[in-house]
Amino acid sequence: MVKRAIDVAASAAGLVVTAPLQLAVAVIVRQVHGSPVLFRQKRPGKDGEIFELVKFRSMRNPKTGQETDEERLSQLGRFLRATSLDELPSLWNVLKGDMSLVGPRPLLVDYLPRYTPEQARRHEVRPGVTGLAQVSGRNAVSWEDKFKRDVEYVDNRSLALDLQILRKTVTSVLRREGISADGHATTTVFMGTPTEEQRHG
Repeated sequence: MVKRAIDVAASAAGLVVTAPLQLAVAVIVRQVHGSPVLFRQKRPGKDGEIFELVKFRSMRNPKTGQETDEERLSQLGRFLRATSLDELPSLWNVLKGDMSLVGPRPLLVDYLPRYTPEQARRHEVRPGVTGLAQVSGRNAVSWEDKFKRDVEYVDNRSLALDLQILRKTVTSVLRREGISADGHATTTVFMGTPTEEQRHG
């Protein structure tokens, strides 16, 4: 209850304080990327319940339908992601209760059947704007390592840990660490964790 109260107060204050900045970003995104300004996508939240995530768009509209994400990602988009300005509209998701300020990042719905039972435990809590995996390497570490951090957060969550993650998030954003995996706009597609048999042929 305390965590939710903090989420509501902080996200409401954040939306008010960043309103001028979000307006400015929206105008620039509209000029560079066209409409729509916001990126909307279904994501699984707590207990796998689906909600609509909102962020600022960081990619241009496809021209031929065959461009990769790397080709569609604009210089503006790279800047928005590096500074996490694209995440500001997600404060609305926090205010509504879809997300928390801190928790495992909400990933694609397509990934739900690909998790191991242990990895799926990341959905025992609300997803977060930032999380333990994000301050432990972000997109520069493997999926398996990210999910270990997510489950570690689920097992050890506390207000003290949340404050520590938020502090580290600020440092990580300022240093622009782990923004993307090598050769990818963000990270690789998660296809599932190989079993021991698959690892050893």
